[in-house]
Amino acid sequence: MNDYYSVRISPIISVNNGHEAVASVEDINDLAASFLADAGFESFEPDDAGLTAYIPARLCSEKNAEEISREALAFFPVEDVAFSIASEFIKGVDWNEEWEKNYFKPILIDNLCVVHSTFHHDVPEAQYDIVIDPKMAFGTGHHDTTSQMMRLILSLPLENKTVIDMGTGTGILAILAKMRGATKVTGIEIDEPAYLNAVDHTELNKTDVDMIHGDATALTDLEPADYLLANINRNIIMQDFERYADALKPTGEMLLSGFYDSDVEVLKEKFGPLGFSVAESLVSPSRWTALRITRKNP
Repeated sequence: MNDYYSVRISPIISVNNGHEAVASVEDINDLAASFLADAGFESFEPDDAGLTAYIPARLCSEKNAEEISREALAFFPVEDVAFSIASEFIKGVDWNEEWEKNYFKPILIDNLCVVHSTFHHDVPEAQYDIVIDPKMAFGTGHHDTTSQMMRLILSLPLENKTVIDMGTGTGILAILAKMRGATKVTGIEIDEPAYLNAVDHTELNKTDVDMIHGDATALTDLEPADYLLANINRNIIMQDFERYADALKPTGEMLLSGFYDSDVEVLKEKFGPLGFSVAESLVSPSRWTALRITRKNP
């Protein structure tokens, strides 16, 4: 279970000549998240007063999380905006226990797929029933990016297709792809506790999914797939995109998430020159985004 620092970023918008700065808190949050993502922050929770950003503790060995945040925001391009920054260390915890204590509830995706834990009762019926007992913080379907990826998977013709799930986390997307009829599904996860959790979930759901403990270099040993899923974050996607592309069949497609709609243009600058374009886009009310991208001329 990974340790993190949470950093609270609160914009202070000064008054200039009797008028507030042009940018709204929402716009400032989006732009700040982009700058912080470049510095290694992996996830963000925006609200009306700012945002909370999370960075792995292993990235803060030489500098503290607040110092990394201030350096990342040093050249923030919006006038009359400063930031109040405060950090907190978050020890890796047993999220299964935490969510049970906080009444973690089943989630129903488009009345087609229900995700619940073994301790839940009165679970809604759905065509696809996934049991998740997470021992880490991400990948239950409650976060916008996971539920959006699930909606895309539910809409795709996966029968007799091959699927690779990068950064599989709890394994939920890989499991759903297998339930949807994919013949071969492979999940890849770099974090060992998450990998072991994903292996447990494939057994719990009686799904034949191959799980690999590793990073994007593991793709070189796999046969090209029809679909590659990557619900990670913008920086990792951009870093490993060439490997993702090489792991696809010529007619293959990617489902990408873990970023805001404000990140899409930056991602296009990466995958556009490599022959990919956006075929479908889902944007949540909090502006988390999922993309389905295809090759322009397969």
